[in-house]
Amino acid sequence: MENGLMNMRSLPSVDRLLQIDSAADLIVRYGRPLLVEAVRESIDSARASLQNGGEIISNEGLIAASEELLESWLSSTLQPVINATGVVIHTNLGRSPLSQAAIEAIRKIAQGYSTIEYDLDRGKRGKREQHCEILLRQITHAEAGIVVNNNAAAILLSLTALAKRKTVLISRSQLIEIGGGFRIPDVLKQSGAKLIEVGTTNRTHLHDFESAIETRTALILLAHHSNFKIVGFTTEPSLDELVSLGKRFDIPVLHDLGSGALLDTAQFGMAHEPTVQESIAAGAQLVAFSGDKLLGGPQAGILVGKKSLIDKLRVHPLARAVRPDKIALAALVATLQHYLKNEALQEIPIWQMIAADEQVLKQRAEHWVETIGAGEVAAGASTVGGGSLPEETQKTWHLKIVIPKPDHFTKRLRQWHVPIIARIEDNHVLLDPRTVLPSQEEELLRALATLLSD
Repeated sequence: MENGLMNMRSLPSVDRLLQIDSAADLIVRYGRPLLVEAVRESIDSARASLQNGGEIISNEGLIAASEELLESWLSSTLQPVINATGVVIHTNLGRSPLSQAAIEAIRKIAQGYSTIEYDLDRGKRGKREQHCEILLRQITHAEAGIVVNNNAAAILLSLTALAKRKTVLISRSQLIEIGGGFRIPDVLKQSGAKLIEVGTTNRTHLHDFESAIETRTALILLAHHSNFKIVGFTTEPSLDELVSLGKRFDIPVLHDLGSGALLDTAQFGMAHEPTVQESIAAGAQLVAFSGDKLLGGPQAGILVGKKSLIDKLRVHPLARAVRPDKIALAALVATLQHYLKNEALQEIPIWQMIAADEQVLKQRAEHWVETIGAGEVAAGASTVGGGSLPEETQKTWHLKIVIPKPDHFTKRLRQWHVPIIARIEDNHVLLDPRTVLPSQEEELLRALATLLSD
């Protein structure tokens, strides 16, 4: 006990540590106030260690521990990675990478002031929704449009503004849980609307909706099965049928498309994902979709449809709480312009990946094997991901690495200065060229060559 107390007394004060030579450089690099906090925490940790029988730490050791703390505090946990998983819209990796035009638009808008809410012609305050609305109308042929910060917010705003204290009809088969444990019913109930579940889990008929309509019914909600499938003995009313029913009773139909495809996925050998244009043409009065999934832009929730309904959403107080910032709007405008100019396949990264030629992917995988002098080319499958096209895959070619302890190797890939995310399948490491951006390929090969030679 006495030795422990003597050891405790050997711990220096904060001021004493700050006076040693090695602390001077840290003061210059990090500033004195922040270094003081790190030194205090290092001394406290050393004291706790001594109380548990640990060894005495030298003054230089305490300064080194303080430097490690400072580096951990100031290092960003949000950093770019190389996605070699083959999952095109990878929710955990930031969903859709932006086009070069969108990145440049962000740079221009972020570095100074902008016309986010300023009308240059009138020299007066303008409206931020004007920046995307013209583009949305031209692309989707809807009467009006509004942008919020994500698709959940788009649905929440719609139900709050149009159905608060009223009822909304939805099929039981569409009350799902999405990523992160968020459940659609829980999100929708926050609007103050009462959800009326109709039909059964696997079979819902048009007459189920019709029999549930009453004087307080404000909306019919149709949620597209974008991230799951119900197979077997199933049925659901089509959008056309629900629109016809809604017109008979003067009840708008809100179509939640989720992924927000503006191009036909069937042309790439996959199932057809309903497009926004098709929903508008079918008569849906409101269509909600994401900006950062199959649209290929920034995180955003987009609503298009009847002007009379969109105008109600614009003036609702919640619209201000969920509005997008100038960065998201700049990127979204640039992304939408690609569609309007019919250049989405050439300019938007996720569509470049989805449309990638199978032979080109094989050639890239062969080049990887030749460059690093290891591994083999193996046939495999890529997925769209991001809650889009469940169970749909595309043929691809992997770089397959057979190595002892594949978990250890993929961890080392993640610890590379530009982290690399790969897959393990059948105890082999797989890297898919479909989702590796061309600008990242050199770094990927450098990492593989280095780690495999260790």
